[in-house]
Amino acid sequence: MTRARLRAADLESPFHGIRSRDRARPTTLVEQCLVYAPRLRPWQFFSHETALALHGVSTPEWPYVPRIHVSAHRPAREPRTSGVVGHRLQTRAPAVRSATHGLPVEDPVRAWRQCGRLWPLDDLVAAADSLVGGKAPTASVEDLRSEIREMGDVRGGILRAAADLAHPGVRSPRETRLRLLLARNGLPAPDVNADIFDERGNFVAEIDLAYPRWKVAVEYDGRVHAEDERQFARDADRWAEIRAAGWDHVRVLNHHLRGDGARAVSLARDALVRAGWRPGLAAR
Repeated sequence: MTRARLRAADLESPFHGIRSRDRARPTTLVEQCLVYAPRLRPWQFFSHETALALHGVSTPEWPYVPRIHVSAHRPAREPRTSGVVGHRLQTRAPAVRSATHGLPVEDPVRAWRQCGRLWPLDDLVAAADSLVGGKAPTASVEDLRSEIREMGDVRGGILRAAADLAHPGVRSPRETRLRLLLARNGLPAPDVNADIFDERGNFVAEIDLAYPRWKVAVEYDGRVHAEDERQFARDADRWAEIRAAGWDHVRVLNHHLRGDGARAVSLARDALVRAGWRPGLAAR
């Protein structure tokens, strides 16, 4: 290609050294990584929050936008170009995996530790919950702790604190935030994804956050309206079955978590008080 062709108006330059015929600018993180990928040297890979996002692990909520991080292990060189955060990591055996569209991506446990310098505590806990949760967990809490022991903690021990707060079974960042909110405001620690049954022993439902002693079920519902009428009808029947089994069902909606989340805490506390709980009982 001649220099004149590379400067032609029909080509976009999303990154230095990259030319594309696609006039639409890449918007999603995957699109941005795919556009940048031809610039990767054989020893370079996507890392930090970019790697977690490509692995499908939760990242901080909007308006936070994960940046593109590309790393290399010493003595190899990291990239230095506009629009990309380059990192030269300690000499270490690589643990790069192939993620979305075959992109070279850092091991998710290592990437989680790398985010210790970037994210606040609750976002690190949410990512840890995402790693250790689900039907096929990516890692265990012990894997996170092992990585911290091997490579060290940062920012006054924020990673150890996040690993201690991680809990298998949590399915979304909002559930993580709700769980942490309840604990920090003096409420008992709930069971996560607990099954409840009726008096005959028949399965009724799996509850996000449950207090079996007081029969209080707390769940986060992120819908602002019923997009799927059939699903909403099934959920409404489920809520009725939970109540019929003798449980007080608390639905926490998005607006309840705004700000300091005081409204969500109040809903859960009121339900527990109605069931006989009093402050000071949490530890017993």
